[in-house]
Amino acid sequence: MKKQSTIKDIAKRLNISISTVSRALKNAPDVSNETKNAVMSVAEELHYQPNRLAVSFRVKQTNTIGVIVPNLDYVLSTMVKGIDEVALEAGYTVMVCQSNESFGREVLNTSRMLQSLVDGLIISVSSETKTFDHIKKFVERDLPIVAFDRIVPEIIAPNVILDNEYAGYLATEHLIEQGYKNIAILAGPKNLGISNARMDGYLKAHKENNLKVDQKNIIHCDFNQDYAYFATKELLKSKNRPDAIFTISDRMAIGAMIAIKERGLKMPTDIGLIGFNNEPMLSLLTPTISSIEQPMFEIGKMAAKIFIERLHSEDNSNVTTEILKPRLIIRESSKRKMI
Repeated sequence: MKKQSTIKDIAKRLNISISTVSRALKNAPDVSNETKNAVMSVAEELHYQPNRLAVSFRVKQTNTIGVIVPNLDYVLSTMVKGIDEVALEAGYTVMVCQSNESFGREVLNTSRMLQSLVDGLIISVSSETKTFDHIKKFVERDLPIVAFDRIVPEIIAPNVILDNEYAGYLATEHLIEQGYKNIAILAGPKNLGISNARMDGYLKAHKENNLKVDQKNIIHCDFNQDYAYFATKELLKSKNRPDAIFTISDRMAIGAMIAIKERGLKMPTDIGLIGFNNEPMLSLLTPTISSIEQPMFEIGKMAAKIFIERLHSEDNSNVTTEILKPRLIIRESSKRKMI
């Protein structure tokens, strides 16, 4: 592999000092136009490129945005696409890492990003994350942080999130309107804010409709198809079997659907089902699955816009939380009545 040319090579070719070459490349006023032209000509001939790392140290900016997500599933990859579109238009590169819902990997990823001199961080924390010292290191270095999808407690930073409580309410209210009265929820991990917010919406809909909640119908499990499958199998064995299930992710809805079909139950007559995120596959299943749709691409775009604004602002004291609204997509799995 051919060695990359340096300013030392240019200086040697022209028999001038390295400092003169450096000043010429910076268009310094104390260097003659004749010397500048000679330096530029040799630099082009040698295919010289400035050391980006050295430039980054000098200007304290790499034009690289660090992005950490729990995984790159359909939902989060769509959000990352929104981030990348805004970043590209603004002249930034996006460095993406996934934690795979692991706190340890998230800590490692933040450390590597700091070493890579990113200009700041846009993050959706893992479901295991309960302490935030690794993220505070960005604050200590005065680097901007924006949280999206999942709020980061203890960190004073802008957030871009879905109205998860309203989403949970919307899904449950729809099931109640369709005549379901014993509704179960497959919620996520107990420590995860988005899971609890969606469950709050589920509880609110019950309260407003004077329906009692059977605590056995509230199941906490990972965002995982297999977990949802086994949890649904257990729910369907109970004497007070639920007549509808709300899952807080579409992967969980598919696991629930498999268990429902194995039990020989028909949707929507015997039992209703509604998922969350409206992934494309849901419209291809039999029956098609109802779901909550969130504006994923817009969440990513907004997170990136806020990040870039903070990066170029001298006053970052204004910390806002942007809350976007969900939409209910009704399909065969929950539709008993004409709407």
